[in-house]
Amino acid sequence: MPNYAYLRVSTDAQDVQNQKHGVLEYANQQGITNLHYVEDTVTSKKHWKERGIGDLLSQAGEGDTIMAAEISRLARSTLEVLEILKQCTENQVNLHIAKNGMVFDNSLQSKITATVLGLAAEIEREFISSRTREALAARKAAGVKLGRPQGKAKTLKLDAKRVEIQKYLDMGVSKAAIAKIVGCPATTLYDYCKVRKLKARKKIS
Repeated sequence: MPNYAYLRVSTDAQDVQNQKHGVLEYANQQGITNLHYVEDTVTSKKHWKERGIGDLLSQAGEGDTIMAAEISRLARSTLEVLEILKQCTENQVNLHIAKNGMVFDNSLQSKITATVLGLAAEIEREFISSRTREALAARKAAGVKLGRPQGKAKTLKLDAKRVEIQKYLDMGVSKAAIAKIVGCPATTLYDYCKVRKLKARKKIS
């Protein structure tokens, strides 16, 4: 069963070494060997599922161990930390926080703690949702129009590639193939061509 050391780092090389030192020292104390370091250079503003910890949790299985230098390396917000801890317990992945000596494993105590944390996360989500609804109601009462502006958007995402798309259409390339070339779903390409009325132009012989 693999043992992973998750390091969320900045561009500061010293930061990487500090985390590695803390994790390695803790691992030696706990008798955890053969660490696989996973470095993630990304801002904590991104949701955890879009960062390296999200990929790692999707791959880790029952009995695997993930170690972090400190809790803030997993996420900055309390809600995201709770979600990560709950995910680890549900997948039976052992999570160690070196700085605090915190361990979440398959023990009954960890399951109880994860259940409480999951409930806390659910309550926090409800608070956020409630605050959002209250804010929207206040804006509506103040006469602010909510939602997207009516009417079609003046610019579309694929407008920047319109010339390229038209070129491929004129060459007889299928829309499905063009979608792959420009890097978008086929349905998006079909809709774009319909809105912009793009089609292969007849060649004049």
